[in-house]
Amino acid sequence: MSYEYRGNTLGKSGGPRRGGSKKRAPSAPEPRPVRQEKEPRSGGRSIGQLFAAVFGLAFLLAGIGGFIPGVTQDTDGLSLYGTDSTAELLGLFRVSVVHNIVHLLFGVGLLAALRDSWSKVYLLGGAVAYGAVLAYGLVVDQESDANLLPINDEDNLLHIALTAGLLVAGLVAVAVDRRRSRS
Repeated sequence: MSYEYRGNTLGKSGGPRRGGSKKRAPSAPEPRPVRQEKEPRSGGRSIGQLFAAVFGLAFLLAGIGGFIPGVTQDTDGLSLYGTDSTAELLGLFRVSVVHNIVHLLFGVGLLAALRDSWSKVYLLGGAVAYGAVLAYGLVVDQESDANLLPINDEDNLLHIALTAGLLVAGLVAVAVDRRRSRS
């Protein structure tokens, strides 16, 4: 009697089986291909997460700074909303309590930076939101009661830059992810 190797065990070689052919020993399982990891990122974060953290921090600081005398001129003139507010962040951008709260809320980018998918939604969604604020600022009469935030010409220029910056950052984050997933 002889023995032959069958997979992980030894078995008796019994000669021909039914049907006149020998049963083949099971072959060893195919090795799994080694999974290629994405390129290492600095600190384990994606470019989108980095952009979201930077924008989130900037908005958070702007929201806090809007309440601090010295950073904001004429804080005594800070009103809840509207054109009655004479306070100016950095002496340029008219702010109100509601305007500062909007900046603080956009600080959520720091939380969005925790996940790559959240960061892209934050960047692209923020671009859409600031595009809407820009459109509002261009349409509303700056001295009317409809100017709730309040927005001035300097705010409009900043909103152009923010809309473009958030959009470009979001698109770059998406493009980098797509390029990585292809390789």
